[in-house]
Amino acid sequence: MAKKQFKAESKRLLDLMIGSIYTHKEIFLREIISNASDAIDKMCYTALTDPSVGMSRGDFSIRITPDKEARTITVSDNGIGMTREELDSNLGVIAKSGSFGFKSGLSDEQKNDNDIDIIGQFGVGFYSAFMVSQKVVVISRAWGSDTGAKWESTGADGYTISDCEKDSVGTDIIMYLKEDTSEENYSKFLESTFLRRLIKKYSDYIRYPIIMPMEKHRPTEEKKLDEKGNQITVHETYYVDETVNSMIPLWNRSKSEASDEDCAAFYKEKFFDSEDPLKVIRVNAEGAVSYRALLFIPSKAPYNYYTKEYEAGLQLYSSGVMIMESCSDLLPECFRFVKGVVDSQDLSLNISREMLQHDRQVRIIANSLEKRIKSELKKMMTDEPEKYDKFFSNFGLQLKYGIVNNFGAKKDLLSDLMVFYSAKEGKPISLADYVSAMPEEQNEIYYACGETVAKTSMLPQTELVRERGFDILFFTDEVDEFVANILENYSGKPFKSVNANDLDLQSDEEKKELEEKVEGSRDLLAFVRDTLNGQVVDVVLSHKLKTAPSCLSARGEITLDMEKYFSAVPNESDRIKADRVLELNGEHKTFAALADAYATDKDKAAKYAQLLYYQALLLADMPVDDPLTLTNLISDLIAD
Repeated sequence: MAKKQFKAESKRLLDLMIGSIYTHKEIFLREIISNASDAIDKMCYTALTDPSVGMSRGDFSIRITPDKEARTITVSDNGIGMTREELDSNLGVIAKSGSFGFKSGLSDEQKNDNDIDIIGQFGVGFYSAFMVSQKVVVISRAWGSDTGAKWESTGADGYTISDCEKDSVGTDIIMYLKEDTSEENYSKFLESTFLRRLIKKYSDYIRYPIIMPMEKHRPTEEKKLDEKGNQITVHETYYVDETVNSMIPLWNRSKSEASDEDCAAFYKEKFFDSEDPLKVIRVNAEGAVSYRALLFIPSKAPYNYYTKEYEAGLQLYSSGVMIMESCSDLLPECFRFVKGVVDSQDLSLNISREMLQHDRQVRIIANSLEKRIKSELKKMMTDEPEKYDKFFSNFGLQLKYGIVNNFGAKKDLLSDLMVFYSAKEGKPISLADYVSAMPEEQNEIYYACGETVAKTSMLPQTELVRERGFDILFFTDEVDEFVANILENYSGKPFKSVNANDLDLQSDEEKKELEEKVEGSRDLLAFVRDTLNGQVVDVVLSHKLKTAPSCLSARGEITLDMEKYFSAVPNESDRIKADRVLELNGEHKTFAALADAYATDKDKAAKYAQLLYYQALLLADMPVDDPLTLTNLISDLIAD
């Protein structure tokens, strides 16, 4: 029998397809099963138009048969089949797709028919079999034909076609596996459990039953002695045909068919979580790009969530066939915690079906999902506040960094989702709740930064704001003040730090009294500044302190808490510093003692000045660079 040469370019093209187009050898099974599904779809369509077919949807199936002795995997279907001419045309020309030609010939109405779901479009998936096979044999009998045809090839050197007998309509693809090498174990593809795992991963939602003989074991009446002479029962191996795919995706089922409990079970199995998801989100979208999605918000952050090792993204399917295990383009970075699947028939796939040919459809889906996730989180915040608090404790930091990243590109999306601890309420509240509770005379959103809620609540800078009856939000994450700077305001109310020099909460009379006090203390304040010798840029009388003797504030855009943040970043600590201002409480008894010492004993006044600065550092939770000097100061003053 004369061997024919491939009509599309030769060994180089086939080698390119096998070596470059497909990144994982296991993909071959997905491609062969998808081709079998396409063949059955064509037969289903024929059955709709030709009653003589005598078959209904329930009569169709795909069978996988591994044979360890022969080292073969056979994929059989009872689809439309191919004639000898079609074998030559479809398999002899690399990149000619019979499925694409069939689909192109359908009307728009037929293309949208749910009973016709042709997957293949490039005609190269079949050749992925050569990634694992040294020889591939295709035996097929077309609908309406009395005889079969056999196509056989060992790769790019060509193929043969001959007539053969075949009892029924359909196609058998027999793949003779390559021998194992030190780099690749091809024998694993002969294990039924491994094949089932691949089918569940890539082809679980092919709409026809995928049947495979599964290995079982049972006891026999035969007995034998073990190494210790004990009598044991001999077990025999047998095989039982099982349908190994689910066929109907959970996301294609209605809520009455798939409860939230069913979805939770699916989530735990699919995404290897021991806990139920906090939220299940179902999406059935129609429009420029139609798709279905089943999304989950986990109950807790994975152990590696805030590391580079964490892989974000959704599983992407096209017509029930998994295309990408983790498509990060479907989620914005701020929602990277979401797990789930997306399925669309409208995707433009590249030739390998492993990646997208272009991303217009993905951008449309991603934008739609972004809005839906935001909507569901906002609803959770309103209707289930305790559940939202749990969510925010796990993933709130992600939302905050989502605001800060890319110069605030997502701030309008995320600002409504922010919650911070309220000093007045004693619990986390939303920005909307804070603003709605503001007294009429309050014009700004006040916040205080600290390491913990307990420490922040004790900051002396909060005293004036509290005295006026205004609530304060406690910022306890390093990123919080950056969030406030990016947002600038919420509902027209600007953010204001309690450390700000212009709190503007004094009455005209209080302002006048302070100005008079400052005027009479200029020399003393200059003395303290000079004594501190560059540790602060200025020393002022505070308008905010009530009971504390001193505190630190900052002048300019870099705040004290920003300085703390940058000091923890490698190579940043020497470059980014706040301009520190020492604020003294002019009504405190320590200020009177300082003034008396300035008038009578400048050395003691200098010690008082240094000590007040150290006190302010400690209250601000800033590091004391020279603790020895501090302890000596205390010792000297005690000794006096």
